[in-house]
Amino acid sequence: MNQPLVSKIPKLRRGFRLQFEPVQNCHVLLYPEGMIKLNDSAGEILLQVNGAHSVGQIIDTLSERFPDVPGLDEDILAFMEVANAQFWIELQ
Repeated sequence: MNQPLVSKIPKLRRGFRLQFEPVQNCHVLLYPEGMIKLNDSAGEILLQVNGAHSVGQIIDTLSERFPDVPGLDEDILAFMEVANAQFWIELQ
């Protein structure tokens, strides 16, 4: 597991908002220039991003909710790296 990333605290970047969009039947990430339609996994991960919980705590929470998903921790770490690279989140 990527120790430095696990200890970071993610938060949505300024101007981004996560919400469930009934018309799309999924969570979306809204920002001034548009909208990002999220798959179920991305939506579940971003629902945990509140600026207070570390990536490690998010992994623990989702591992408890979805105990039968193999490699969940690595999937969450990979998503956090992509979300950070796409400027959806900040890692502190």
